[in-house]
Amino acid sequence: MTIPAQPKPIEVLLVEDDAGDELMTREAFEDNKIRNALHVVRDGQEALDFLYRRAPYEDAPRPDLILLDLNLPRYDGRQVLERIKTDPELALIPVVVLTTSSAEEDILRSYKLHANAYVTKPVDLDQFIAAVRQIDEFFVTVVRLPGRS
Repeated sequence: MTIPAQPKPIEVLLVEDDAGDELMTREAFEDNKIRNALHVVRDGQEALDFLYRRAPYEDAPRPDLILLDLNLPRYDGRQVLERIKTDPELALIPVVVLTTSSAEEDILRSYKLHANAYVTKPVDLDQFIAAVRQIDEFFVTVVRLPGRS
């Protein structure tokens, strides 16, 4: 009997300014069996600094997945998404928009900017944790990520 190989942990960048949503996302990751590394930045400028490894993120790993809120200070999530998807060095990183907005305009614009998925944050704590867990499991066990065997 062959035991299936455990998926390798991935580097996840969470771009989230709401401390409560960050805490729920951390809880969802901690409850999961797979120990993915979760890095958190609080606004669009920090996200770009992390991705381009500018101070104080010179040693930041290249994320395998980005969870991006749309409503952020400094640069909003739409601007960050556009920057990621127009940069040949970053464009292959899957970006899941994880936001409170269910506005059709935000959904359409995110997909036009090449978001890989759009998830509206559930208000209920258990549903929020379940949604983040499903995103995590999908990108770790189902999807083949660029540069990972």
